[in-house]
Amino acid sequence: MSHLTELNVVWLASQLLTSLGFVLGLILVAHLLKSQRSPSSTLAWLLIVVLVPYIGVPLYLMLGGRKMRERAGKKEQVYQNRRRHPSIITGGPVERILQSFGVPPASTGNHIELVTSGEQAYRLLLELIDNAQRSIHITTYILGKDPVGAAIVERLSRRAAEGLSVRVLLDDVGSWRVGRRFVAPLVASGAQVAFFMPMLHLPFRGRTNLRNHRKIVVVDDRHALTGGMNLADDYMGPTADPDRWRDFSLVVSGPAAAELAEVFHSDWKFTTGEDLARGDEGPIPAFEPGGSIAQVVASGPDVSGDPLYESLIAAAFSAQWRIWVVTPYFIPDETLVRSLELAARRGVDVRVVVPAKSNHLMADLARASYLRQVHKAGGKVLLFEPGMVHGKVVLIDHDLAIVGSANMDMRSLFLNYEVAVFLATQAQVDQIGHWIEMLMAQCERELPSRNQLTELAEDVVRLLSPLL
Repeated sequence: MSHLTELNVVWLASQLLTSLGFVLGLILVAHLLKSQRSPSSTLAWLLIVVLVPYIGVPLYLMLGGRKMRERAGKKEQVYQNRRRHPSIITGGPVERILQSFGVPPASTGNHIELVTSGEQAYRLLLELIDNAQRSIHITTYILGKDPVGAAIVERLSRRAAEGLSVRVLLDDVGSWRVGRRFVAPLVASGAQVAFFMPMLHLPFRGRTNLRNHRKIVVVDDRHALTGGMNLADDYMGPTADPDRWRDFSLVVSGPAAAELAEVFHSDWKFTTGEDLARGDEGPIPAFEPGGSIAQVVASGPDVSGDPLYESLIAAAFSAQWRIWVVTPYFIPDETLVRSLELAARRGVDVRVVVPAKSNHLMADLARASYLRQVHKAGGKVLLFEPGMVHGKVVLIDHDLAIVGSANMDMRSLFLNYEVAVFLATQAQVDQIGHWIEMLMAQCERELPSRNQLTELAEDVVRLLSPLL
């Protein structure tokens, strides 16, 4: 083939690829305009698809539409055919919102232990594993390929070898560093290990965004550890570490633990096809009346609507005294940040605690304009100086505390599979308030000043924040 002919082929190929990219871009733009996204999300995708099509088009094909309805529809709804336990209804606006989405009402008979340090979390986790009688079921976003992860694998392997039912569900993106060799001792001992939504799978579309961010350890369907902590050294360990992230979790015993078990059953069935609802766990045990009031709230593509997000909006509008938020990443949508702004303007004590510097630079850039919006309205923005804060906690007045796996960002609230526990016992709400006050005592209360370049960067990143 002559040099001239080669040039013609290259030119023709480039023209065809350009035309194909243009047509595909038009199709995706039409799909974006038809999909019922928020205006901010639609605008962000339009900008990247139109202005940078060679990046935007592949990204959209990988990430897919919001909630990826076709793929998500294959997962059984969490609140479908649920077993109900004796429960009470608090009757507040948040409770009514949640029940309108089919979330089971709050229950009594729960014993709740607040977990405020990584050493405490590690000790309680090992106690749960060691005291299990029948089953140990774990789902986590990250299993650390580190001494903590190795110790947990070794302990679980020992219990599986003793005849217990051990199942571990890892998110394929969050635990991408964990190879099959690392969990091989589990499999060899008789445990089952599965990876949620493997990336190397056809069809590929949408699988990147469908991440299981839930953190649940359930023992015998009676006791559970849940909250923000992954199973890795950054989050927990046998000894104190000044560099360890500040996080928050709960140990739950009672009906709420059984509800968390149901969430695990749903995720496990979707991933492996094994139905545990009528499997080796037996009937849900009866619980004594009294105890703490708790409500388990799952959110994500396997839940109708957005119950966690909608309940946060309802709480922000109904709060009378305080709204305290602790989150590693603060990238809410326009409605949520506006509800916090209005709460601050009507005299509610709105405080947002975030790390002074998180582990994601883009998230820190994206949060800046939202934090300034809250601050300008009279809310307090507190930047935790000693290190990374990874806890996800919201306090509303003295009546409600929300502890879970969801960050205060659009990915957690609209895309990820998440789970939270709503606590409505005042003593526990106030205890969590004391923990937040200890964080606040170590916070800087002044937002960094910004020049014109910083202001421009923050505003541009805010436009793209729905994609983060």
